[in-house]
Amino acid sequence: MIIVFGAAGFIGTYLIDQLIKENYSVIAADLSDFGASYYENIGIPYYHIDITDKTSLDKLPTESIEAVINLACIQPANVSASKYDPTDYFKVNVIGTLNLLGFCSKNSVRKYFYTSSHRNTQGFWKEKEGTAIKESDGRSIKYTGDYAVFSISESAAVDCILHYNQAFGLKGVIFRLPPVYGYGPHTEIYKDGKPLKTGFQIFIDNALQGKPLEVWGDSTRGRDIIYVKDVVSAFVLALKKGDITGLYNISSGKASTLKEEAESIAHEFWPQGSRPEFVFLPEKSNNIEAYFYDISKAKEDFGWAPEYSFAEMIADYRKEMDTGRFSYLVEKRKRMMSENDEVSMKK
Repeated sequence: MIIVFGAAGFIGTYLIDQLIKENYSVIAADLSDFGASYYENIGIPYYHIDITDKTSLDKLPTESIEAVINLACIQPANVSASKYDPTDYFKVNVIGTLNLLGFCSKNSVRKYFYTSSHRNTQGFWKEKEGTAIKESDGRSIKYTGDYAVFSISESAAVDCILHYNQAFGLKGVIFRLPPVYGYGPHTEIYKDGKPLKTGFQIFIDNALQGKPLEVWGDSTRGRDIIYVKDVVSAFVLALKKGDITGLYNISSGKASTLKEEAESIAHEFWPQGSRPEFVFLPEKSNNIEAYFYDISKAKEDFGWAPEYSFAEMIADYRKEMDTGRFSYLVEKRKRMMSENDEVSMKK
Protein backbone atom coordinates (compact mmCIF):
# COMPACT_ATOMS: atom_id res chain seq x y z
CA MET A 1 0.00 0.00 0.00
CA ILE A 2 1.17 3.52 -0.88
CA ILE A 3 0.03 6.62 1.03
CA VAL A 4 0.21 9.84 -1.00
CA PHE A 5 0.07 13.11 0.94
CA GLY A 6 -0.88 16.14 -1.14
CA ALA A 7 -3.15 13.84 -3.12
CA ALA A 8 -5.54 16.62 -4.16
CA GLY A 9 -2.70 18.56 -5.76
CA PHE A 10 -1.45 18.60 -9.32
CA ILE A 11 1.34 16.00 -9.16
CA GLY A 12 -0.59 13.93 -6.60
CA THR A 13 -3.60 13.55 -8.88
CA TYR A 14 -1.51 12.43 -11.86
CA LEU A 15 0.61 10.14 -9.67
CA ILE A 16 -2.30 8.32 -8.08
CA ASP A 17 -3.90 7.88 -11.49
CA GLN A 18 -0.76 6.08 -12.69
CA LEU A 19 -0.26 4.08 -9.47
CA ILE A 20 -3.76 2.67 -9.92
CA LYS A 21 -2.84 1.61 -13.47
CA GLU A 22 0.27 -0.06 -12.04
CA ASN A 23 -2.01 -2.06 -9.68
CA TYR A 24 -0.77 -0.43 -6.47
CA SER A 25 -3.11 -0.15 -3.51
CA VAL A 26 -3.30 3.59 -2.81
CA ILE A 27 -4.55 5.85 -0.05
CA ALA A 28 -5.05 9.54 -0.79
CA ALA A 29 -4.42 12.09 1.98
CA ASP A 30 -4.77 15.85 1.81
CA LEU A 31 -5.72 18.88 3.89
CA SER A 32 -8.13 20.08 1.21
CA ASP A 33 -11.73 18.91 0.94
CA PHE A 34 -11.59 19.62 -2.77
CA GLY A 35 -10.29 16.18 -3.72
CA ALA A 36 -12.72 14.20 -1.56
CA SER A 37 -15.49 13.84 -4.14
CA TYR A 38 -13.01 13.17 -6.96
CA TYR A 39 -11.39 10.26 -5.11
CA GLU A 40 -14.71 8.98 -3.82
CA ASN A 41 -15.93 8.77 -7.42
CA ILE A 42 -12.96 6.64 -8.48
CA GLY A 43 -13.06 4.43 -5.39
CA ILE A 44 -9.86 5.56 -3.66
CA PRO A 45 -9.90 6.01 0.15
CA TYR A 46 -9.46 9.70 0.97
CA TYR A 47 -8.33 10.98 4.36
CA HIS A 48 -8.52 14.59 5.44
CA ILE A 49 -5.08 15.00 7.04
CA ASP A 50 -3.22 18.00 8.45
CA ILE A 51 0.42 16.90 8.44
CA THR A 52 1.33 19.65 10.94
CA ASP A 53 -0.85 17.87 13.54
CA LYS A 54 0.54 14.52 14.70
CA THR A 55 -2.84 13.39 16.00
CA SER A 56 -4.33 13.82 12.52
CA LEU A 57 -2.11 10.95 11.34
CA ASP A 58 -3.88 8.61 13.79
CA LYS A 59 -6.75 8.38 11.28
CA LEU A 60 -4.56 6.49 8.83
CA PRO A 61 -4.12 2.73 8.54
CA THR A 62 -0.75 1.50 9.76
CA GLU A 63 -0.38 -2.02 8.35
CA SER A 64 1.35 -3.12 5.14
CA ILE A 65 2.50 0.35 4.06
CA GLU A 66 5.16 -0.01 1.39
CA ALA A 67 5.93 3.69 1.01
CA VAL A 68 4.88 7.20 1.95
CA ILE A 69 5.01 9.88 -0.75
CA ASN A 70 4.96 13.43 0.56
CA LEU A 71 3.84 16.01 -2.01
CA ALA A 72 2.28 18.32 0.59
CA CYS A 73 3.95 21.70 0.87
CA ILE A 74 3.43 25.44 0.89
CA GLN A 75 5.09 27.34 -1.94
CA PRO A 76 5.02 31.02 -2.99
CA ALA A 77 3.07 30.41 -6.21
CA ASN A 78 0.08 29.53 -4.01
CA VAL A 79 0.40 32.26 -1.37
CA SER A 80 -1.10 35.74 -1.67
CA ALA A 81 0.39 38.75 0.08
CA SER A 82 -2.63 38.82 2.42
CA LYS A 83 -1.93 35.26 3.58
CA TYR A 84 1.85 35.36 3.74
CA ASP A 85 3.31 34.18 7.03
CA PRO A 86 6.88 32.85 6.94
CA THR A 87 6.21 30.50 9.85
CA ASP A 88 3.70 28.58 7.69
CA TYR A 89 6.58 27.37 5.50
CA PHE A 90 8.23 25.79 8.52
CA LYS A 91 5.00 24.38 9.96
CA VAL A 92 4.13 22.53 6.77
CA ASN A 93 7.43 21.92 5.02
CA VAL A 94 9.56 21.11 8.09
CA ILE A 95 7.28 20.11 10.99
CA GLY A 96 4.98 18.33 8.57
CA THR A 97 7.94 16.40 7.15
CA LEU A 98 9.16 15.46 10.62
CA ASN A 99 5.68 14.23 11.57
CA LEU A 100 5.53 12.02 8.49
CA LEU A 101 9.04 10.71 9.10
CA GLY A 102 7.98 9.86 12.65
CA PHE A 103 4.89 8.10 11.28
CA CYS A 104 7.13 6.02 9.02
CA SER A 105 9.51 5.15 11.85
CA LYS A 106 6.67 4.21 14.20
CA ASN A 107 4.93 1.99 11.63
CA SER A 108 7.99 0.36 10.01
CA VAL A 109 7.54 2.10 6.66
CA ARG A 110 10.86 1.72 4.87
CA LYS A 111 10.46 4.08 1.88
CA TYR A 112 9.81 7.81 1.99
CA PHE A 113 9.61 10.05 -1.07
CA TYR A 114 9.76 13.85 -1.08
CA THR A 115 9.69 16.45 -3.85
CA SER A 116 11.88 19.50 -3.48
CA SER A 117 11.90 22.60 -5.64
CA HIS A 118 15.07 23.42 -7.57
CA ARG A 119 14.93 26.92 -6.06
CA ASN A 120 17.63 26.10 -3.51
CA THR A 121 20.11 26.11 -6.41
CA GLN A 122 19.09 29.59 -7.58
CA GLY A 123 22.49 31.04 -6.75
CA PHE A 124 24.03 28.74 -9.37
CA TRP A 125 21.84 29.80 -12.27
CA LYS A 126 23.89 32.75 -13.46
CA GLU A 127 27.19 31.27 -12.34
CA LYS A 128 26.62 27.97 -14.16
CA GLU A 129 24.56 29.14 -17.14
CA GLY A 130 25.19 26.73 -19.98
CA THR A 131 26.35 23.99 -17.59
CA ALA A 132 24.14 21.24 -16.17
CA ILE A 133 23.70 21.50 -12.39
CA LYS A 134 24.47 18.22 -10.62
CA GLU A 135 23.25 16.83 -7.31
CA SER A 136 26.84 16.93 -6.08
CA ASP A 137 27.00 20.70 -6.64
CA GLY A 138 24.98 21.14 -3.46
CA ARG A 139 22.80 24.18 -2.74
CA SER A 140 23.07 27.88 -3.39
CA ILE A 141 20.06 29.60 -1.85
CA LYS A 142 19.14 33.14 -2.86
CA TYR A 143 18.27 34.83 0.42
CA THR A 144 16.12 37.55 -1.12
CA GLY A 145 12.84 37.39 -3.00
CA ASP A 146 9.61 35.49 -2.46
CA TYR A 147 11.30 32.06 -2.66
CA ALA A 148 13.87 32.71 0.08
CA VAL A 149 12.03 31.40 3.16
CA PHE A 150 10.45 28.65 1.08
CA SER A 151 13.90 27.45 -0.06
CA ILE A 152 15.25 27.58 3.49
CA SER A 153 12.32 25.50 4.78
CA GLU A 154 12.54 22.91 2.00
CA SER A 155 16.28 22.56 2.48
CA ALA A 156 15.66 21.92 6.19
CA ALA A 157 13.07 19.27 5.28
CA VAL A 158 15.57 17.55 2.99
CA ASP A 159 18.14 17.51 5.80
CA CYS A 160 15.59 15.91 8.11
CA ILE A 161 15.02 13.16 5.55
CA LEU A 162 18.76 12.55 5.19
CA HIS A 163 19.00 12.39 8.99
CA TYR A 164 16.33 9.68 9.17
CA ASN A 165 18.03 7.91 6.30
CA GLN A 166 21.40 7.71 8.04
CA ALA A 167 20.29 7.45 11.66
CA PHE A 168 17.31 5.10 11.30
CA GLY A 169 17.76 3.35 7.95
CA LEU A 170 14.70 4.91 6.33
CA LYS A 171 15.15 4.85 2.56
CA GLY A 172 14.48 8.51 1.87
CA VAL A 173 14.40 9.65 -1.75
CA ILE A 174 14.26 13.32 -2.72
CA PHE A 175 13.26 14.37 -6.23
CA ARG A 176 14.50 17.86 -7.05
CA LEU A 177 12.13 19.32 -9.63
CA PRO A 178 12.29 22.34 -11.96
CA PRO A 179 8.95 23.86 -13.08
CA VAL A 180 6.50 20.99 -13.64
CA TYR A 181 4.03 21.60 -16.46
CA GLY A 182 0.76 19.86 -17.20
CA TYR A 183 -2.96 20.46 -17.39
CA GLY A 184 -4.38 21.86 -14.17
CA PRO A 185 -2.65 24.60 -12.19
CA HIS A 186 -1.07 26.89 -14.78
CA THR A 187 -3.80 29.49 -15.28
CA GLU A 188 -2.69 31.89 -12.54
CA ILE A 189 -0.03 31.95 -9.83
CA TYR A 190 1.14 34.39 -7.20
CA LYS A 191 4.33 36.33 -7.89
CA ASP A 192 5.63 38.33 -4.93
CA GLY A 193 2.22 37.76 -3.36
CA LYS A 194 0.26 39.24 -6.27
CA PRO A 195 -1.93 37.28 -8.73
CA LEU A 196 -0.37 36.87 -12.14
CA LYS A 197 -1.51 35.08 -15.28
CA THR A 198 1.39 32.90 -16.34
CA GLY A 199 3.22 33.51 -19.60
CA PHE A 200 2.41 29.91 -20.49
CA GLN A 201 -1.32 30.60 -20.16
CA ILE A 202 -1.04 33.90 -22.04
CA PHE A 203 0.54 32.05 -24.96
CA ILE A 204 -2.29 29.48 -24.93
CA ASP A 205 -5.06 32.08 -24.63
CA ASN A 206 -3.65 34.18 -27.46
CA ALA A 207 -3.05 31.17 -29.68
CA LEU A 208 -6.64 29.95 -29.19
CA GLN A 209 -7.88 33.39 -30.27
CA GLY A 210 -5.50 33.62 -33.21
CA LYS A 211 -3.70 36.60 -31.68
CA PRO A 212 0.03 37.11 -32.34
CA LEU A 213 2.25 35.58 -29.69
CA GLU A 214 4.63 38.18 -28.29
CA VAL A 215 8.02 36.73 -27.40
CA TRP A 216 9.93 39.09 -25.16
CA GLY A 217 13.65 39.23 -24.49
CA ASP A 218 16.25 36.80 -25.77
CA SER A 219 14.11 34.04 -27.28
CA THR A 220 17.10 31.68 -27.49
CA ARG A 221 17.62 31.53 -23.71
CA GLY A 222 15.80 28.76 -21.93
CA ARG A 223 15.16 26.84 -18.77
CA ASP A 224 14.64 23.27 -17.73
CA ILE A 225 10.96 22.27 -17.69
CA ILE A 226 9.52 18.81 -17.08
CA TYR A 227 6.14 17.30 -17.87
CA VAL A 228 4.10 15.97 -14.96
CA LYS A 229 3.84 12.51 -16.53
CA ASP A 230 7.64 12.25 -16.62
CA VAL A 231 7.73 13.07 -12.91
CA VAL A 232 5.16 10.35 -12.31
CA SER A 233 7.19 7.79 -14.25
CA ALA A 234 10.18 8.57 -12.02
CA PHE A 235 8.11 7.73 -8.93
CA VAL A 236 6.94 4.46 -10.42
CA LEU A 237 10.44 3.33 -11.38
CA ALA A 238 11.92 4.42 -8.04
CA LEU A 239 9.22 2.54 -6.12
CA LYS A 240 10.19 -0.63 -7.96
CA LYS A 241 13.90 -0.05 -7.23
CA GLY A 242 13.93 -0.66 -3.51
CA ASP A 243 17.51 0.21 -2.54
CA ILE A 244 17.93 3.81 -3.74
CA THR A 245 18.27 6.78 -1.39
CA GLY A 246 19.23 10.44 -1.53
CA LEU A 247 18.78 13.34 -3.93
CA TYR A 248 17.92 13.04 -7.63
CA ASN A 249 17.42 15.68 -10.29
CA ILE A 250 14.19 14.82 -12.09
CA SER A 251 14.06 17.18 -15.06
CA SER A 252 14.21 17.25 -18.85
CA GLY A 253 17.99 17.62 -18.69
CA LYS A 254 17.90 20.44 -21.24
CA ALA A 255 16.84 24.06 -21.58
CA SER A 256 13.63 24.71 -23.53
CA THR A 257 13.92 28.12 -25.18
CA LEU A 258 11.13 30.68 -25.13
CA LYS A 259 10.98 30.49 -28.93
CA GLU A 260 10.49 26.72 -28.74
CA GLU A 261 7.75 27.14 -26.14
CA ALA A 262 5.86 29.71 -28.23
CA GLU A 263 6.13 27.67 -31.42
CA SER A 264 5.02 24.42 -29.73
CA ILE A 265 2.00 26.10 -28.12
CA ALA A 266 1.01 27.79 -31.39
CA HIS A 267 1.27 24.46 -33.23
CA GLU A 268 -1.30 22.86 -30.92
CA PHE A 269 -3.63 25.76 -30.10
CA TRP A 270 -3.67 28.07 -33.13
CA PRO A 271 -6.94 27.92 -35.15
CA GLN A 272 -6.86 25.56 -38.11
CA GLY A 273 -6.57 27.13 -41.53
CA SER A 274 -4.20 29.97 -40.71
CA ARG A 275 -0.53 30.31 -39.90
CA PRO A 276 0.59 31.30 -36.40
CA GLU A 277 1.94 34.81 -35.96
CA PHE A 278 4.83 35.73 -33.69
CA VAL A 279 6.13 39.11 -32.64
CA PHE A 280 9.68 39.06 -31.29
CA LEU A 281 10.45 41.93 -28.93
CA PRO A 282 14.05 41.49 -27.71
CA GLU A 283 14.02 44.93 -26.10
CA LYS A 284 11.41 43.85 -23.53
CA SER A 285 12.56 41.91 -20.47
CA ASN A 286 11.02 38.46 -19.97
CA ASN A 287 12.61 37.86 -16.53
CA ILE A 288 13.52 34.30 -17.52
CA GLU A 289 16.52 32.85 -15.71
CA ALA A 290 18.44 30.19 -17.63
CA TYR A 291 19.26 26.82 -16.05
CA PHE A 292 19.18 23.09 -16.63
CA TYR A 293 20.05 19.97 -14.62
CA ASP A 294 22.12 16.85 -14.99
CA ILE A 295 19.87 13.75 -14.88
CA SER A 296 22.48 11.03 -15.30
CA LYS A 297 22.23 9.88 -11.66
CA ALA A 298 18.55 8.94 -12.01
CA LYS A 299 19.29 7.17 -15.29
CA GLU A 300 22.08 5.15 -13.71
CA ASP A 301 20.41 4.32 -10.40
CA PHE A 302 16.88 3.40 -11.45
CA GLY A 303 16.71 3.61 -15.24
CA TRP A 304 14.64 6.76 -15.51
CA ALA A 305 14.68 9.20 -18.42
CA PRO A 306 12.05 11.72 -19.57
CA GLU A 307 9.86 10.60 -22.46
CA TYR A 308 8.33 13.93 -23.48
CA SER A 309 9.99 16.75 -25.38
CA PHE A 310 8.43 20.18 -24.86
CA ALA A 311 6.48 19.83 -28.11
CA GLU A 312 5.23 16.36 -27.11
CA MET A 313 4.26 17.71 -23.70
CA ILE A 314 2.13 20.45 -25.28
CA ALA A 315 0.44 17.94 -27.58
CA ASP A 316 -0.45 15.72 -24.61
CA TYR A 317 -1.47 18.76 -22.54
CA ARG A 318 -4.01 19.59 -25.26
CA LYS A 319 -5.41 16.07 -25.11
CA GLU A 320 -5.72 16.25 -21.33
CA MET A 321 -7.46 19.62 -21.58
CA ASP A 322 -9.90 18.38 -24.21
CA THR A 323 -10.88 15.29 -22.19
CA GLY A 324 -11.32 17.37 -19.01
CA ARG A 325 -10.63 14.35 -16.81
CA PHE A 326 -8.71 16.41 -14.25
CA SER A 327 -10.78 19.58 -14.62
CA TYR A 328 -11.26 19.67 -10.84
CA LEU A 329 -7.64 20.86 -10.61
CA VAL A 330 -8.53 23.93 -12.66
CA GLU A 331 -11.58 24.59 -10.49
CA LYS A 332 -9.45 24.16 -7.38
CA ARG A 333 -6.96 26.74 -8.66
CA LYS A 334 -9.75 29.21 -9.48
CA ARG A 335 -11.28 28.80 -6.04
CA MET A 336 -7.92 29.22 -4.32
CA MET A 337 -7.21 32.45 -6.23
CA SER A 338 -10.73 33.73 -5.54
CA GLU A 339 -10.56 32.98 -1.80
CA ASN A 340 -7.20 34.71 -1.48
CA ASP A 341 -8.53 37.74 -3.36
CA GLU A 342 -11.52 37.92 -0.98
CA VAL A 343 -9.17 37.91 2.02
CA SER A 344 -7.10 40.67 0.43
CA MET A 345 -10.19 42.83 -0.18
CA LYS A 346 -11.31 42.52 3.44
CA LYS A 347 -7.99 43.77 4.78
